[in-house]
Amino acid sequence: MGSPASELRDGMRIHWDAPIAMDDGLVLRSDVFCPPEPGHYPVLLSYGPYAKGLSFQEGYPSAWQRMVAEHPDVAYRSTNQYQCWEVVDPEKWVPEGYVCVRVDSRGAGRSPGYIDHFSPRETRDFYDCIEWAGVQPWSNGKVGLSGISYYGINQWHVASLQPPHLAAMCIWEGAADWYRDMTHHGGILCTFWANWYDMQVTTVQYGRGERGPKSRVTGALVCGDETLSDRELYESRCDFGDEIRAHPQDDDYHRARSMMWDKITVPFLSAANWGGQGLHPRGNFEGFVRAASKHKWLEAHGLEHWTHFYTDYGVKLQKRFFDHFLKGLDNGWTKQPRVQLQVRHVDRFVLRHEGEWPIARTQWTRFYLDAVDHRLSREPVQSERSIVYDALGDGVTFVSAPLDLETEITGPLAAKLFVSSSTADADMFVVFRVFTPDMREVVFMGAIDPHTPIAQGWLRASHRKLDPTLSTEYRPYHAHDESQPLKPDEIVPLDIELWPTSIVVPSGHRLALTVRARDYEWGKATGARLSNFKNELRGCGPFLHDDPRDRPAAIFGGTTTLHTGPSYPSYVLVPVIPPKG
Repeated sequence: MGSPASELRDGMRIHWDAPIAMDDGLVLRSDVFCPPEPGHYPVLLSYGPYAKGLSFQEGYPSAWQRMVAEHPDVAYRSTNQYQCWEVVDPEKWVPEGYVCVRVDSRGAGRSPGYIDHFSPRETRDFYDCIEWAGVQPWSNGKVGLSGISYYGINQWHVASLQPPHLAAMCIWEGAADWYRDMTHHGGILCTFWANWYDMQVTTVQYGRGERGPKSRVTGALVCGDETLSDRELYESRCDFGDEIRAHPQDDDYHRARSMMWDKITVPFLSAANWGGQGLHPRGNFEGFVRAASKHKWLEAHGLEHWTHFYTDYGVKLQKRFFDHFLKGLDNGWTKQPRVQLQVRHVDRFVLRHEGEWPIARTQWTRFYLDAVDHRLSREPVQSERSIVYDALGDGVTFVSAPLDLETEITGPLAAKLFVSSSTADADMFVVFRVFTPDMREVVFMGAIDPHTPIAQGWLRASHRKLDPTLSTEYRPYHAHDESQPLKPDEIVPLDIELWPTSIVVPSGHRLALTVRARDYEWGKATGARLSNFKNELRGCGPFLHDDPRDRPAAIFGGTTTLHTGPSYPSYVLVPVIPPKG
């Protein structure tokens, strides 16, 4: 690749392809955006596989076009030439006295090597990049981590290693637990990662060379100057989807790709998306609750996955946080409430602060399932009844009476179901829903899907074993370390985690719980698509559980029976939030 080029451009001193040597001798490549004046500045660093030379506009055109059309503040005050997917725009940070470093992860973009996502090798690389940035002549020795999704997920991982120069991190919609958040929802294989790998990683793998794109800024080949054969490319990356599928329980493979909460002591801001069901909210809430750091804050918002990271709302919040911890400014951040919520209404979001999560004044409220008339009732059901449904079908829905008063529901949910099956296993897809008085479903523009329901949860019945140390009534925590097959027609209790959500339900609306045997669908066909996903968006975005090898009909077909009544009090636990006193 030759010596890295350096130039003064658009008010920034830019070092292209700056080399960073790893502990095994491999050299990764980074772009470094500095203020034009010599000095020692705090560093914002990101490390990931999406190719630092591929523009947001070129790599993700549908997402970019939607974002700038609906949120013009994103594109304002920037030439937008340096915008890349899920990382900061240096034109909005360098003038504020920051150095922005983007590193192409091992095997991606202009960095050679073998791709093995979220592996201990990648985490060690990330550590080495942080320590490199902390001692450069333009650095003040304080490195902050920033970015969305992948660039947030691996922050949890590297923070577990406690790099000495890591001073703060902002995890924006970044999952944490490789098994529970990402690859196996309730023990059910999620096919997202295999499809993501095909669409977003192999397309920018190092070695595509002349077959790959060119940087619209420098003209350099985005995927390295070397052009490899398809065979050579294949041999330089892991079989990602197959490797995930080969580990159906939370074994050493998954644990090596997950965080260690007791080791995360660095200050952080964790930003979740209510509509990120299937990937992004759970880890942000878990991190805030469980990480050992004494300096931690939680934010939760809505809209698309990529939006608020770039809007004035999100950038202002991030700058206040980083200005305090990386520059040492007394800017009032220490008085920032620990929890900042964009509480979701059916037509808007309302900013509110809280002191903790879950919210201390939560009224944990049970709504009982009644198989007699498919009701969702505040009172325990008096007669025993059961309902049978196709074990690979659309299931059954339980609906409440119209609400007498406007009701806020904000927090984690949980379902307690009593179930039997005609086969040795059953997959439970649980959807918490809201309907208008005329029975139209209330859905939202979620992180990915434009028709996202209020909350979702999943559980494979054979994975029903709980971790008694970590479980709470409102957040059951499953061990996923052994399979407990069902005996045909034996009734078993299932505790199902539904991911955190927020919705202020107007009076006259109804709550509902759907218990399904496959992924939720708002519609059989919607026409909604994004350029970086294979599937049409029908309600769950790309976070599907449709691999027939994981759900063979011989085991997961047949019928499932849901039991209700005094002996089998099936219910959903709902976090009702009263107004502040």
